[in-house]
Amino acid sequence: MPVTYATPPPGAEFDVERPLGQAMRRGFACRCPRCGVGQIFDGYVKVNPTCASCGLELHFQRADDAPPYFTIVIVGHIVVPGMLLLEQHSHPPAWVHYILWLPLALVLSLVLLPRIKGALIGFQWARRMHGFGMAEAGDDVPAATGLRAPPGAP
Repeated sequence: MPVTYATPPPGAEFDVERPLGQAMRRGFACRCPRCGVGQIFDGYVKVNPTCASCGLELHFQRADDAPPYFTIVIVGHIVVPGMLLLEQHSHPPAWVHYILWLPLALVLSLVLLPRIKGALIGFQWARRMHGFGMAEAGDDVPAATGLRAPPGAP
């Protein structure tokens, strides 16, 4: 397996504070976690490789199965108590449950999934996870990417 060496881009952020709340809010709004202007997604949940506004490389994100999981948990915590409360208080026929809760669960899932994925990307960027983190100033290798320093490097 070949060894890949990396050098941070000019003007890379090393010791710059990355506010977690702001990054997650920007991600939840489907915007770039760094600038808040560029779109994270190219389509429904396909992540743009870079931010068109500030150039942040977004391809490092590793959201994987977390956004659907969190979406299911949140939607379930909204729909199930609503169903139980409605059933206990008014005992409607089954068709009322079907026309009320199925569309609500579907709409909530479709609305929340890209937003939760964006917030997770913002979290990863703010916490310098995966390829979003750069090593300390003076190092020539991004942190947490599995890249090794060149032979003979200090």
